[in-house]
Amino acid sequence: MSDELAIRLRGAVKRYGPITAVDHFDLDVPFGTCVGLLGPNGAGKSTTMRLLTAQAIADEGEIEVLGFRLPEQSKVARAQCGVVPQLDNLDVSLTVEQNLLVFAHLYRIGRHERHEAIERALRLANLVDRDPQVRQQLWALIDRLRSEGTTILMSTHYIEEAQRLADTVTIMSHGQAVAVGPPPELVAKHAGTEVLEVYGPPARLEEVESDAAASGLKTRRTGTSVSILGVNGFRGYEGERRAANLEDVFVLLTGEEIS
Repeated sequence: MSDELAIRLRGAVKRYGPITAVDHFDLDVPFGTCVGLLGPNGAGKSTTMRLLTAQAIADEGEIEVLGFRLPEQSKVARAQCGVVPQLDNLDVSLTVEQNLLVFAHLYRIGRHERHEAIERALRLANLVDRDPQVRQQLWALIDRLRSEGTTILMSTHYIEEAQRLADTVTIMSHGQAVAVGPPPELVAKHAGTEVLEVYGPPARLEEVESDAAASGLKTRRTGTSVSILGVNGFRGYEGERRAANLEDVFVLLTGEEIS
């Protein structure tokens, strides 16, 4: 494994009967970076996370986390990682501090170190004397952790979150990586710099899509409008111009709106 990679997947495959959830998937997460994993429901994001925590075992491929080979060395790898699930599994009858004490036991933190570790976690999440913070403050926390050298792999349904926080993004579709790179580079490559939003009835939008395709331009349908990507100087239709973004790339490459 490269000394520069905290997480390395090569040709990872996970099948559930006739369904291939992860299909020869490659992923690199360099130390000290934030990598965003984007994809529609069923793309393979959750299965990939399960592979990385050894909750699922790959049928094929190589998986390494912090220099440890999975699943053989999964226990020692997990002892050095933190995982934030999409849905919590906290005991609602316990306080935040009591829940942290449970996890301190599970992670085998020594009895004399537990109090300091819990206090550090409360301060980190800004929960010493108040309720959970809003999303923007959590983003600031992620920024802080990254600036301190923490490596972050973030599986998210929020494209704005990935575009704002991630150094690089891997877009998944049908268990495979369909695009990898820094968000600005992915946007420039696949969607250009400017998008024209044309509104109208379905027949009008179909006409716009046809004309744009004939001009060699990519489009995406957004319900009541057609987004013409990479228009730059294109003046064929009246509409609203805006900057291209990562959501344009996501929909273009996966064919689905993120949910």
